Amino acid sequence: MASAWLAVERARRYLPGLVVVVVAVAVAWGVSRLVPTVGPLTWAVLLGVLAGNAGLIRPVAEPGTTWATRRLLRAGVVLLGLQLAVPQVLALGPQLLALVVGCVVLTFFGTRWLGRRLGLSSGTSLLVATGFSVCGASAIAAMESVSDADEDDVATGIGLVTLFGTLAIFALPWLGGLIGLTPQQYGIWAGASVHEVAQVVAAAAPVSGALAIAVVVKLTRVVLLAPMVAGQSLALRRASGQRADATGTARRPPLVPLFVLGFLAMVALRSTVPLPDSAVSTATVLQDLALAAALFGLGAGVRVGALRRTGARALVLGMASWVFIAVVSLGGVLALA
Repeated sequence: MASAWLAVERARRYLPGLVVVVVAVAVAWGVSRLVPTVGPLTWAVLLGVLAGNAGLIRPVAEPGTTWATRRLLRAGVVLLGLQLAVPQVLALGPQLLALVVGCVVLTFFGTRWLGRRLGLSSGTSLLVATGFSVCGASAIAAMESVSDADEDDVATGIGLVTLFGTLAIFALPWLGGLIGLTPQQYGIWAGASVHEVAQVVAAAAPVSGALAIAVVVKLTRVVLLAPMVAGQSLALRRASGQRADATGTARRPPLVPLFVLGFLAMVALRSTVPLPDSAVSTATVLQDLALAAALFGLGAGVRVGALRRTGARALVLGMASWVFIAVVSLGGVLALA
């Protein structure tokens, strides 16, 4: 009886916020259909920022939006693992795999280094580096959960990924033709350099024969999210342990977050079990819905005033990171020719 009463109380507490989240995700999905160059995840975080700063989210809704941000983010990242099978990665061959890993590692650490030189916060540098090197908003949201970054850092990272990823959609096909890349070369370049999966599809689709290899290369970058988040969690755990030694109080994060293990489990499942296409498609839709709900909640906690203080420096960081990964990956593609 007590457990039933507790369940009812939780439902009453979370329901207003969850209703707000459902409506916001539906709006984000509808707008993305009208403006397909910007995906529903980006629209969701933008709606969150607008709603939060306009005072449209009442205190009664905050428990529900907070629950959606924390729980559905992890569920979305776990489902992301079903997009990739290990044989797809291995089929790329050792040289192309080395190119993908090299682009991700160099962009990640290079962006963090430049962020420090520009005087940006460690949270902003970390999230921008993760978003540009791996998979955009999804990677930013996953990394935020194992870092000291705040909502403003998240909004900055997602804003930059959206801006430069959109520019890449129009710039890369033109540059690829100017350079004279073959469809195979162009697909590898797009998959290795563009940030969001949807942006990769949009950038590769205009070049006949480039889309399939672009998506596989992009998803290979996505699988690197797991070790990257686990490494950051380990670094934060070590720092928390040092603070605990000094103060006697500090809460350590898990060595490897549970949702990262879930992500790897989904990759293993996709790699070993012949799943029907309908199941994978359904999981992809659920993944996008969960991530959109989480990103709306993150956006709702952003305060625009704080973003203005980092505007120019963050823009320089985003542009430098975008140019860096594009140039490094193009150099690798030409070297493999």
